[in-house]
Amino acid sequence: MKKQLLTLALLYMSLQAQTLTVVATGLKNDKGEVQFSLYNKKGTIPDKTLSKYYKMKRVAITGTTAKAVFKDLPKGRYAVSVFHDENNNGKIDKGLIMPKEGVGLSNYKTINFFNLPNFKKASFLLEQDNEIKIGVIYL
Repeated sequence: MKKQLLTLALLYMSLQAQTLTVVATGLKNDKGEVQFSLYNKKGTIPDKTLSKYYKMKRVAITGTTAKAVFKDLPKGRYAVSVFHDENNNGKIDKGLIMPKEGVGLSNYKTINFFNLPNFKKASFLLEQDNEIKIGVIYL
């Protein structure tokens, strides 16, 4: 009986797990890697220290795109940020204020002083397997 209950519980959990595929587009070159950060809580964006994420993946660039796949996600609200870490130092290099490397967020086409990132605007509801594209912005 315990084995059957465990099997049913695992089956139920697998039916609840979602896969999110994120494609970063518009990369200006294939140097370095792209970091994909997945967020699931209000107040985690902006993430200047790249430490508030729920899950993170660093992937190689193919041409002008990079793709990360996040598996076994519970249904819920998520946001994704990407950054083109051209020099592989694990941080977003900045000029005076703005990033020197390419960045992007779900639901954002531009980022500037009048359109600063936040979780509410960047977030989306994940209720089934989904693929989203995020355009990388170079400021």
